[in-house]
Amino acid sequence: MKKIIFSILFLMTIMTTIEAQNPFFAKYKTPYETPPFDKIKNEHYEPAIDKAIKEHQNEINRITMVRSMATFENTIIALEESGKLLSKVTSVFYNLLSSESNDEMMQIAQNIQPKLSVHSNEITLNEALFKRVKAVYDKRYESNLTPEQIRLVEKTYQGFENSGATLTGKDRETYKELSSKLSQLSLMFGQNSLKENNKYEMLLTDEADLAGLPQMIKDAAAAKAKAKGKEGWVFDLSAPSYIAFMKYSSRRDLREKLYMAYTTQCAAGGEFDNRENVKQIAQTRLEIAKLLGYPDYASYVLRNKMAKDKEHVYGLLDDLFKAYAVAAREDVKMVEGFAVGMEGKGIELMPWDWSYYSEKLKDARYSVNDELVRPYFELENVKKGVFGLATDLYGITFRKNTKIQVYHPEVEAFDVLDEKGQFLAVLYTDFHPREGKRQGAWMSEYKGQYVEKGVDSRPHVTIVMNFTRPTETEPALLTFNEVETFLHEFGHALHGILTKCTYETLSGTNVLHDFVELPSQIMENWLTEKEYLDKFAVHYKTGEKIPAELVQKLIDAANFNAGYLCYRQLSFGYLDMAWHTLNEPYTGDVIAFEHKAMNKTALLPVVESAAMSPSFGHIFSGGYAAGYYGYKWAEVLDADAFALFKKTGIFNKETAESFRKNVLERGNTEEPMSLYVKFRGQEPTVDALLERNGIKR
Repeated sequence: MKKIIFSILFLMTIMTTIEAQNPFFAKYKTPYETPPFDKIKNEHYEPAIDKAIKEHQNEINRITMVRSMATFENTIIALEESGKLLSKVTSVFYNLLSSESNDEMMQIAQNIQPKLSVHSNEITLNEALFKRVKAVYDKRYESNLTPEQIRLVEKTYQGFENSGATLTGKDRETYKELSSKLSQLSLMFGQNSLKENNKYEMLLTDEADLAGLPQMIKDAAAAKAKAKGKEGWVFDLSAPSYIAFMKYSSRRDLREKLYMAYTTQCAAGGEFDNRENVKQIAQTRLEIAKLLGYPDYASYVLRNKMAKDKEHVYGLLDDLFKAYAVAAREDVKMVEGFAVGMEGKGIELMPWDWSYYSEKLKDARYSVNDELVRPYFELENVKKGVFGLATDLYGITFRKNTKIQVYHPEVEAFDVLDEKGQFLAVLYTDFHPREGKRQGAWMSEYKGQYVEKGVDSRPHVTIVMNFTRPTETEPALLTFNEVETFLHEFGHALHGILTKCTYETLSGTNVLHDFVELPSQIMENWLTEKEYLDKFAVHYKTGEKIPAELVQKLIDAANFNAGYLCYRQLSFGYLDMAWHTLNEPYTGDVIAFEHKAMNKTALLPVVESAAMSPSFGHIFSGGYAAGYYGYKWAEVLDADAFALFKKTGIFNKETAESFRKNVLERGNTEEPMSLYVKFRGQEPTVDALLERNGIKR
């Protein structure tokens, strides 16, 4: 018996020691309690998540065991404040899974996803808990609650309703199985995309293969080859590498090679093929929707969006399709004509030709291209310009804080201070591509904003991008589109930084998906304003301001190919809706389905084996399923909103303050259209967008 007791005590001592060494189990002794990335190891995640799940379940049990009548405080607030350890762990893990991943982390993700799915279902399908939530929901207007409290009750109830809480009997078990399956499929889809993207490289060893490429692009490719221990120049599928090669390479055969690699990602066989995952994800979503009483997944999702239903989504897409039809076809006709003139012979314009010839036409027409403007967009100056815009509009400032731990040497952390010098938020910035970081650009949070016991707990926000790297001889010089992307993600960051809400569920970017892009897309508008560019766009060698004539060329070129680009976005929206308005499982060929869905917007010959769906992370592993239309929806909003800035002055303090108070600070505390009208004084129309793009004059 003594041996048994000793063994138990010894085991308990070991477990206590292990827990003591896990940074997630202690209060972070860091500035603003930011994650201590230097102490967090891969082996810490699973034990922390296991403990956090148990802790969260105990908190849920305490809510359901309360004998008194369900109230806002003992049910909704208790639920809102539960699961903090779990959020603490998963926010770090999933952010790093996107920006600093490796094989071990991917395996951990595979291990923890089923546990998290089961745990989520055990909460949302907890009958006793839902009964209490519904009791508060049913009496929300009779309980002397504030509008923000009523909103929290409604969003909490909707969350349960959306997750199958109204189901009974076998349907509940079916929902659990389907939601767990969907989580695993989405995770596998994303991991396959990252691995396939990392796997590909095009090594060039003959300098003749670099024809047409600017020196900076060649230097970057040489640096990439050197880093891999290879001789020559390496091009891959990361945005700076791929986009530059497609724009400037005069080697049509190599453009085709790289294009085919890009557009057949996860669609050409092999271990990372996602075509079956695409069908399984679409089918599982359809099964969930039907189980909950909806004919298709889009109908299930859209009822809680600004658009409300698929008819309104298709109405927007179709209206823009018609409005931009002439411009889109004219864009293609002009680029085709230019290509023929440039080559001195007939040429069938293929997708791998578009970027090359359209860039040449743009340069010929406006005498402006990426390489001409890059010297004025040195990254450090751009950072000052982007941060400075927030200072001009909202009075906030950014102070680098080297005491805050970061997860990679390239990452920087900033204290964000309000106009009185008071702390507002932490902002992390991560600019360059590397192995282990997924493609694209995004904003996220390590910690959201909320008020607890009268204390405003401020957010920790991150923006992650894949911009042109510095070379051995040049600093990081960005393209116009990269600066635009920076402003876009920074707009999301401001939405998270400036929020002033009581409840984290409603704060910051936790808004309807077709509203979330307004704060980001409106920021892009300043980039063609000379008054703004003059503040930071200076030549990195001479310090001279960007010339007025070059700014005018940027303005003149702003609508170049606006019709083509609109059709490109519409094609993604139509594809997304096609997958999510299915009312029967699709068992056919994924590529054939895609081509049919996008056929009406096709402006160039369709390449038979090219496909977007198998790597379309936004809708198959992100949060934009039946929601990609939101980019165009928000574009209508941002054009209409910026029209007010144009009318009152692009740095007008009153207009900026109204946007801050009515949009950026309010999160999801009110219906988004109501918030928009409070700022703008009217509901938006498409007129401002059509005028901005030169479609309507």
